[in-house]
Amino acid sequence: MTAMSARATGTTALNGSASRTGARTADVTTGDLPWIEDAGKVAPQDARALSKIFFDRLQLLEEGTHEHQYARNTLIEMNLSLVRFAASRFRNRGGDDTEDIIQVGTIGLIKAIDRFDLSREVEFATFAVPYIVGEIKRFFRDTTWSVHVPRRLQELRVDLAKAKEQLSGELDRDPTVKELAAHLDLPEEEIIEGLVAANGYSAGSLDTPSADSDSGQEQRAYADVLGEADPGMETVENLHTLAPLLDQLDERERRIVQMRFGAEMTQSQIGAELGVSQMHVSRLLSRIVQQLRKGMSVEA
Repeated sequence: MTAMSARATGTTALNGSASRTGARTADVTTGDLPWIEDAGKVAPQDARALSKIFFDRLQLLEEGTHEHQYARNTLIEMNLSLVRFAASRFRNRGGDDTEDIIQVGTIGLIKAIDRFDLSREVEFATFAVPYIVGEIKRFFRDTTWSVHVPRRLQELRVDLAKAKEQLSGELDRDPTVKELAAHLDLPEEEIIEGLVAANGYSAGSLDTPSADSDSGQEQRAYADVLGEADPGMETVENLHTLAPLLDQLDERERRIVQMRFGAEMTQSQIGAELGVSQMHVSRLLSRIVQQLRKGMSVEA
């Protein structure tokens, strides 16, 4: 049998296969490729056989032509089952993002189709799955972290999780930082950095009830347990209240306040600066401070 007759026989058989899966041959501008009505309904076994014919022709077709577009789009639709298969491996991580995972995986499939070469003598599925999985993993790496951390720390988190699981089984307890560092052959400082960064993978609401709450009592939110008053807030409020009161002092009084509480000068030094006695400075300071305190009490 000649090569040409073998090709013709193969095409005839594939056309029959396409008919069994809801596809048909039509008189359209598809060159010598079989026309497939709904490529998404082609069974995986038939898709593998049809893909070889389409890849063979795709390499010869000029990019941008209708025939090239038809061959490429049909390959994408026929092999979407590979994307669904790869996405199923991440079903426990995707939450409600299943549709996003499928779309991201499809990008990997398209990249694999554009880079596949029949001369490599490997099955397209074997070639495509790593591209699809790679795109999905990149999607999780770039979008699932609640707090963005450098890529090396994201990858270190995965290594730490595997090391923890292995060492916990061997030691029958949680491994220490030193043991993790020895296992991964990394400095302890880098292990600590990775453990801290891992906390940014997911974030919980401050309104979530505390796990330490007793089931028989009213549960308190994490915000109530972890939150505390910022000691600096009172200082800020006092300064805002004090500012207009200082503006009410005369220039000499403001200067005394600045020297005593700003420059932290002693009363003797202030007296020497103003040409008055230390006792006089003391009386002036007492009067000014009393005036400011009274003003702040009224404001409060």
